[in-house]
Amino acid sequence: MADQNVPPRRPRDDRGWDGRQHHTADGYAEHTSSAPYGYDSPHPYQGGYPAQGDPREQYADGYAQPAAAPRGPQWVGPEGLDRPAPARTGLPTLDDDDEPGRKVGRRKAIVALGGTAAVVAGGAALAMTPQIRSLFGDDAAAGDATGSTVTDGTAARPSGQQPSTVRTYTEQNESYMGSRAGEALKKNAPTGGRSFSGPAAAAAETKVTVKTVLAKDPILHLARRATFGATPAVVSDIKKLGIDGWIRAQMEPDKLEPSKAELKLAELPTQKLDVQQLRAQRDQLNDQGAQPEREMVDATIARQIWSKRQLFEVMVDFWNDFLHVAADFDGGEVYRNSFDKDVVRKHALGSYPEMLVAANKHPALLIYLNQKDSRKDAINENLARENLELYSVGVDGGYKEPDVRQAAMLQTGRGVDDKGKYVFRPEQHYVGKVKILGFTHANNSADPKKAEAAIDAYITYIALHPSTAKYVAQSLATRFVSDTPPKSLVDRLAKTYTTNNGMIKPVLMTLFSSSEFWAAVGQKVRRPMEYLVATYRTLGVSPEASPKHNNGDNKRTPFARGLRQIHDKMRELGQFPMGQPTPDGYPDVYVAWTSAGTMLNGWNEAGELLAGYRTVFTYTAPEKLVAKPPATAGAYVDALSQRLVNQKLSTREKNLILGVAGVSATAKVDATFNGAITAVARAILASPQHHLR
Repeated sequence: MADQNVPPRRPRDDRGWDGRQHHTADGYAEHTSSAPYGYDSPHPYQGGYPAQGDPREQYADGYAQPAAAPRGPQWVGPEGLDRPAPARTGLPTLDDDDEPGRKVGRRKAIVALGGTAAVVAGGAALAMTPQIRSLFGDDAAAGDATGSTVTDGTAARPSGQQPSTVRTYTEQNESYMGSRAGEALKKNAPTGGRSFSGPAAAAAETKVTVKTVLAKDPILHLARRATFGATPAVVSDIKKLGIDGWIRAQMEPDKLEPSKAELKLAELPTQKLDVQQLRAQRDQLNDQGAQPEREMVDATIARQIWSKRQLFEVMVDFWNDFLHVAADFDGGEVYRNSFDKDVVRKHALGSYPEMLVAANKHPALLIYLNQKDSRKDAINENLARENLELYSVGVDGGYKEPDVRQAAMLQTGRGVDDKGKYVFRPEQHYVGKVKILGFTHANNSADPKKAEAAIDAYITYIALHPSTAKYVAQSLATRFVSDTPPKSLVDRLAKTYTTNNGMIKPVLMTLFSSSEFWAAVGQKVRRPMEYLVATYRTLGVSPEASPKHNNGDNKRTPFARGLRQIHDKMRELGQFPMGQPTPDGYPDVYVAWTSAGTMLNGWNEAGELLAGYRTVFTYTAPEKLVAKPPATAGAYVDALSQRLVNQKLSTREKNLILGVAGVSATAKVDATFNGAITAVARAILASPQHHLR
C-alpha cells in the first residue's frame, strides 16, 4: 500500500464533522454530569482523585513544558494514563505490593496472570516483553519475546513492532509473525488436517494435541471463536441445538430475534437517517454535537455485546478489516453508516463478489480512496490499487504496475454527485481496450450501461481470481483458527470459495467442518476491543440503566451515553470498530497487540465493571455471580472461575489469585470473599483463560 494512498483526514477534528472541537468529552452539546469520564454516581474513590497542581512551568515564550513524569507504575484509570493511584479502601490498584501482611503483591499476582496471557497462545509460554517485565519491579521474568533472531537464522522484527511498509491485510499479519514470538507460536500451531461431513462430526473426531491452558471442550471452543465471548446463554444454546444446529441457526441471522439492546438502538437518532437526511440536517446535527459516524460505532459495539446474531457480527467485524473503510474520514459522518448497512452487513454472509461490486459504487469508498476525483485526463490510482492489493488478489497476486494503471483508467467516470449519490459520468470515462491480469475488455463505449457493465465485469473477475480465493481463505483461517493457519486448510477453503463463486457460507461451513478448526484450541488471543466486549458479555451486563441511575436533564438516554463510554474506552485501548485510519484494517495476530499499558487499561476497566460504577447499565453484583458461593476461599475461586471463564484454573493460577485476596485455600470466606470479591474477580479476568479465544 503506497504512502500516497492513505486517505485524507480532517486535521485536529476528533469531535465533530465541521472541524470544531466540541466542549464535552463525548462530543455532545448536552452533558450535565459533573463527574469525570461520564460517571453518573459519586466518584468510585472517596473524594475523587487528589487535587493536582499544574505540573507545568510557564515560560516567557508562552509555551508550557510538562514536568518529568513520576517514576514507577502509574494508575490507568477513568481519567486517562499516568494518574497516581488514589488512596482508598475499595478496588485495589496495581501498586500496592508493600501492603502490610500481604504475602503476594496484587500487582505482581495480576501481572503474572495477565502478563503471561497477553504473550501466551496455545500454551506456548513466551516470555514477557521488557515493558511487561518492568511491572514486576526488580523481579525479572525469564526470557524475552523480542529476540534478534528466529529459528531459521534470519533477523527478527521485535515483537509488536509494525514494519515500515505494510502492503496488505494478510501480509500485515504475516509480517508481525516474523518476530521471535511469532516463530514460537508457529511451533505450537496444528499442521495438516482433513474435512468431515459436518462440524459436529469434525468436533467429535478431532483430537486436540496442541499445548493450551484452555479446556479442550468443543462447545466452549465454538462459543469462543464464533462469538465475541462465551456466555451461559450461548453455551446452553449450543448444547440444546447441537453444534450443527447452532451453526445453521447462526448462518440465518435474519431468522433470529433482535435482542433488547438492538431494539434500543432506536435511541441513537442519527442511525435512523439515510444519506440524504444526514446531508439535509447536517448543520442542525452539528450544532447539537451529534456525530453519525460515532453513533454507528456505538451501535456496532452494542451488537457485538448483546446481539444473538453473534456469528454474523463476527463476520461484519472481519469484513470491516478486510474491505476496510475507516469510520473517521472526511465524509464518514454522512456516508459510512450507509456503507455499513448497504455493503458490509448486506453481504457479510453472502457473496463477496457482490460485496466488492457494491463497494465500488458506494460514495463512502469512492470518497475515502479519492475515486470521485479520478477522470480520464487526471487519473487517480488509489482505488484501483487497493482493489488489487487489499480487496482482492493481494500484493503477491500477480499484478504489476501496468495492471494498476489499466484498472484506474477503466474505473474512471465513477463519482458522487452534488446530492451525495453515486453517479457515472460518461464524459469522464476513458474509452479503449484494457488488459488487467487475465481480464481483457474492448471498453469501446462511454455509454453508461456498457461502461458500467465493463467495470462490474472486471471487479467480479478479480473477486473470483484464484489469488483472491487464497487471500480470503488465508484471512478467514487467521481469524477463526490460528495466527499461522495450516496450508492444508487454506487450500481447501480457497477451493470451496472458487467452486461456490465467492459465496461465504459454504466457505465457513468448510472451515467449521475441518479438523484444523477444532484442533486449534487456545491458538488465538483476544485483541483489545475483543477483550473488552468479552468482559461485558461474561459479566452479564444488561443494557438497561441501573435503578440507581439519575439521568437528570441530559437529553441523551443512559443507553446512548453508556455506549459512548465503551467506545471512548476502546479508543484508549487502541482498537474500536472501523477505527484503523488506513485502508489495511487492523492486524489479527497477537504479536501486534502486546502492550503493557493496554493490558493494564483493560484490567482496570474490568474492575470498573465489576464495581458497577457506570450506572447507565445494570450489572450483576460480583458477590452474586456465583449462585451459592462456597464457604472456603479455594472452592470459591474454583466456582467463580467456572462462572467467568468456564473452567477451573491451574493450581499456580489459583494460588496467585488467593494471594490477591491475602488468604489461603482453606480460609473461611463469605459471599463478598471477605470484602475482596471485586479484586478476585478482576484477577480471574486477567488470566490467560479470559485473554485467549
